[in-house]
Amino acid sequence: MSERLIRGRVLTFVAEPQGIDDTASYRYFEDGAVFVRGGKVVDAGDYADISKLAGADVEVADHRPNLVLPGLIDTHLHFPQTQAIASYGAQLLEWLNTYIFVEEQKFANTVHAAAVADRFMDELLSNGTTTAVAYCSVHPESVDAYFSAAEARGMRMIGGKVMMDRNAPDALRDTPQQGYDETKALIEKWHGRGRALYAISPRFAITSTPEQMEMSQALVAEHPSCYVQTHLSENQDEIAFATSLYPEAKDYTDIYARYGLLNERMLLGHCIHLSDREISVLAETGSVGVFCPTSNLFLGSGLFDRDRFDKLGARWSVATDVGGGTSFSMLETMDEAYKVLHLRGQKLTPFNSFYRMTLGNARALGLEEKIGSLHAGADADIVVLDSSAKPAMEYRMRVAKSLMEELFILQTMGDDRCVAEVYVAGKAMKAKGVKRAAAPSRSPEPA
Repeated sequence: MSERLIRGRVLTFVAEPQGIDDTASYRYFEDGAVFVRGGKVVDAGDYADISKLAGADVEVADHRPNLVLPGLIDTHLHFPQTQAIASYGAQLLEWLNTYIFVEEQKFANTVHAAAVADRFMDELLSNGTTTAVAYCSVHPESVDAYFSAAEARGMRMIGGKVMMDRNAPDALRDTPQQGYDETKALIEKWHGRGRALYAISPRFAITSTPEQMEMSQALVAEHPSCYVQTHLSENQDEIAFATSLYPEAKDYTDIYARYGLLNERMLLGHCIHLSDREISVLAETGSVGVFCPTSNLFLGSGLFDRDRFDKLGARWSVATDVGGGTSFSMLETMDEAYKVLHLRGQKLTPFNSFYRMTLGNARALGLEEKIGSLHAGADADIVVLDSSAKPAMEYRMRVAKSLMEELFILQTMGDDRCVAEVYVAGKAMKAKGVKRAAAPSRSPEPA
């Protein structure tokens, strides 16, 4: 059974930080280690203690002075849009028709789907993301490519075929029965196979008829352990179009509620322009609103209202939303999240940012026992971050005096260059190679 001791400055969260000085929400070990055996965390803590537990013969991966954290988690993105990222000059509906629906038609080709899936997984890993929730295209072949690429790397991934039977090109439309049959077959093939988990994925109300919504409802009822994902209230024109197609609904959220799709495993992308009533419905059903800051800014959609979600007791997570989102990096995503909330008059502390990328997103997925932290028994998905990877960051770090400052520097200035190594189920993926230090330099004190 493979064993490894991963040494560095270990940081892992145990609760949501309640303020900048909430040191009880995380565990930090200046000279720490994570003992990994058989793809699981045996324990994490001070190097002196964990090295005794591991024994003298265990391989040591010495990443000092870098930070060792749980692998990052992304709760909403589109794998077929990998090559459509940075498509110029349109808001949501025009952008979909001009760029995205054209790109997604290519995924009927299994060779193309497999090639993009490989690149997609490698992009995630190079940015320190070890688990993500993604939409595939309408083609079952795209789902097979997605999960096959994840399986080859040992990654825990969630995803599913989009179901859409109207308001899309003929080549991207299924039928209600076809969407049901293909989704059911894909669930049977992939859900729970290795680390794969399936998400039933009616794209959004605009591209699904009431008949397809009924089929989605049946799938959710028949497969309660599957996730559900769709889009909600991203753009004002989208809201007007969706509600015109379902005039009996009270509002956009009520469309999904009427078909029994709202539950604690539902991930609703964007959720920008919601009324208090709608957020309260999300709270009552346990559904998760997914904050996609780079996408919301890039497409000119609007600013997510975090404080209203918190006030009304609704759950939320954070995601890149590639390819409307402009980066695979959760670090860059949290940089934009900070700015979006700043414009709202709301604060996002560095500790809250790193909580959201790890344990917070794991809790949103109901997977906190498996991923998102470095507790004993967790999957050994780990990222090593170098806060001095770029010259400008190294220069800034010379005057950083606390862990809080270092995290904010990583969040504000960081990107894939800061990812020194990634471990998936304990296996080193060598995203950027192991950066070893001859001797650890002085690091900032904890906040």
